[in-house]
Amino acid sequence: MKLVQPNSPAFDLEAVRDLVADDWRAVNREIRNQLASDVALVNSVAHYIIGSGGKRLRPLLVLLSARACGYTGQQHVLSAAIIEFIHTATLLHDDVVDESDLRRGQETANSVFGNQASVLVGDFLYSRAFQMMVEVGQMRIMDVLADATNTIAEGEVLQLMNCRDPETTEARYLEVIYRKTAKLFEAGVQIGAILADQTRAVEDALLDYGKQVGLAFQLVDDALDYHADRDELGKNIGDDLAEGKPTLPLIYALQRGSPKEQVIIRRAIEHGGLEEIDTILAAIQTTGALAYTLTRAREAAQRAAAALTRVPDSIFKEALLQLAEFAVERRF
Repeated sequence: MKLVQPNSPAFDLEAVRDLVADDWRAVNREIRNQLASDVALVNSVAHYIIGSGGKRLRPLLVLLSARACGYTGQQHVLSAAIIEFIHTATLLHDDVVDESDLRRGQETANSVFGNQASVLVGDFLYSRAFQMMVEVGQMRIMDVLADATNTIAEGEVLQLMNCRDPETTEARYLEVIYRKTAKLFEAGVQIGAILADQTRAVEDALLDYGKQVGLAFQLVDDALDYHADRDELGKNIGDDLAEGKPTLPLIYALQRGSPKEQVIIRRAIEHGGLEEIDTILAAIQTTGALAYTLTRAREAAQRAAAALTRVPDSIFKEALLQLAEFAVERRF
């Protein structure tokens, strides 16, 4: 089976999922089964957020990396579900912290059920994920996932520290997106190598791949916050700016804008809000901030592809390569 390029009109993410179709169905069954709770509100909130769409790239990467490493067992299915639970828990908490009201084109769980329910159900998903880790029964995998969960939490705190700070540098921004986003991508593909008992060289290659794909994915998301329309993006345009988050497009425009633009951007970061969004969007365009952000994303995707040269050739490796490009090209 030959997959087409991600930026081709013919590219179909379903074709990638079809490579692991049985595994994919098993992951979705596992997610549904593990969501079960005696508490009705837990069921309602958890099913709402899990069923709200999304590409589920993180669990897909677990499946593909395990198969690329020659794994023939079934623990990758449970591991993929764990990754999705951890990711979903972070979404529930993020939306409360950010006071978001739209995700994936629909109301956020906190908008529907309230902040308290969202935080507590996020805690439920985290704790259920750790119960599932015990089922996997491999200490190294527990170590990887516990470390990832802690790193994500640290990333949230670092992002909070950067909020409303116009002195945030590109390096500080990249550290946040590594911890908040790329770390879970990294952990997912590493688990595939561990389950297959692969060599350290292959495991390190997949670690590099996961980190770079995660960085590329978040860089593009942050560019889209100033580019895509609401229906395409699935959230409100300028949400990052409204929260005073200095993501890379804003950092770059602040560094290279006119003196007047710099004053406006700095004020917007310090106070949040969208009062001068049109001027800021124009500055982002004229300074080339989006092009720069996309260049950094493509560089990360290229590093991800280079890392996979150390992984044995297979159709699953090809799918991983194309998902790296898909992370960059998916909406531009």
